[in-house]
Amino acid sequence: MPVFINNEQKEHSIDCVLLENQGESILLVLGCENQELSVLLADDRKIRTLNKQYRGQDRVTDVLSFSQNDEEEESKPSYHLMGDVVISAVTAKRQAAEHGLTLEEEIVLLLIHGILHLLGFDHERSNEEACHMKQKTRELFDWIFPNKKPEGSCSLYSD
Repeated sequence: MPVFINNEQKEHSIDCVLLENQGESILLVLGCENQELSVLLADDRKIRTLNKQYRGQDRVTDVLSFSQNDEEEESKPSYHLMGDVVISAVTAKRQAAEHGLTLEEEIVLLLIHGILHLLGFDHERSNEEACHMKQKTRELFDWIFPNKKPEGSCSLYSD
């Protein structure tokens, strides 16, 4: 369950080895031992460009997910590429302050959200699915950061 981190942003210092380990832990807890994940840490300009190109929304966002599960392969590799998660470290830093989290904690929260999207969770389909996704997010975040809860109006975590 390798997690590959590509840190293209230069605004904030991020421990990519720690993030890689946390990503692998998330995949393990979710039963995705045979999945591999690519994570891009970007700036606001890059994520806005991707959001416009792939979702038709010309605005900055905190996290984007791009699933790779659509393609069937004849020979199964030992690891299947789950997909890509793109996180804006700049937006994450702003949100971390609002949520009473460190940058690391906010990025993990966004990583969890992105991975859940890759697994088919979608908070935009229905209120029921939104509640299920938030519950799973809380479970995973609490597992990595016991006794730490985002403050304020963190839409990814609280109802």
